[in-house]
Amino acid sequence: MKRQEIHVLAPATVANVCCGFDMLGFCLNGIGDIMHLKRVDQPGIRITSINGFDLPLEVRKNVAGMAALAMYDALQPQGGFEISLDKKIKPGSGIGSSAASAAGAVYGINKLLGEPCSKEELTGFAIKGEAVASQCEHADNLAPALFGGMTLVKSISPVQVLKIPIPEELVACVLHPHITINTAEARALLPAQVSLENTITQSGHLASLIHGMHTNNYDLISDSLTDVIVEPHRSKLIPNFSEIKSQALKAGALGCGISGSGPSIFALCRGMEIAQLVSKSMAAALVNASFTFDLYTAPINLQGCQPINQTK
Repeated sequence: MKRQEIHVLAPATVANVCCGFDMLGFCLNGIGDIMHLKRVDQPGIRITSINGFDLPLEVRKNVAGMAALAMYDALQPQGGFEISLDKKIKPGSGIGSSAASAAGAVYGINKLLGEPCSKEELTGFAIKGEAVASQCEHADNLAPALFGGMTLVKSISPVQVLKIPIPEELVACVLHPHITINTAEARALLPAQVSLENTITQSGHLASLIHGMHTNNYDLISDSLTDVIVEPHRSKLIPNFSEIKSQALKAGALGCGISGSGPSIFALCRGMEIAQLVSKSMAAALVNASFTFDLYTAPINLQGCQPINQTK
């Protein structure tokens, strides 16, 4: 008998990962949205409540609603679905808030229907929701939220996602300043064209980063976590970015960069001991800042979206 209700943890993610703009992302432990999905007799998709942030309940204006609707229209199941969200990831934080909602919605519906869809198909549906927030279709946050670990989005039409192996000692630090950067506005800062020199440099970093992940080569990973195309433009939107990055690298981070479109900043480290030092150093760079911030330090989440037991 198919279940009629499910609670889903939809995790935060880091996208772009320096040299992997719109392609590379990884899944975070320790923060995520809680989504409640229920099968009902009435056809269609309804969002019944959102706790935590003021977001629209109207399905076509909500990322979870549009992702669910894309899946519903494609599969044409009997009855419908009600969705409620406990929104833990701040919209505009740069750690995949919209992607978590979209991924959690399609993941939950897929579970309730007996899992008729592959993760690639779920990613394709979720893209329609993500586009509500960013005004374009991309999957670098969605893929790690659905697949877990680190993913490379080779293509979105058709959806092709490659799982990247995670070296055992790799730990992520994320600093989330309590300011907001709109994804669509951040994309508008990017140049329409880039030089051949920068394209070759960035491609080399991406290729060597993937090789370093496959071979557990931490020195190569560190040498490859460089962004010569996007970071020079978007870093201007993030107060104290240069100082935060400098302090993270001095403390032993393998690399440091902008998470998604910002304002969050991530660092990758070898081992929890170094990661904790890096987190303290990143925080120290904001000791005189006019805004507050959160810090997350944890191994990379290898599972992605997952069902949880919860009394609503």
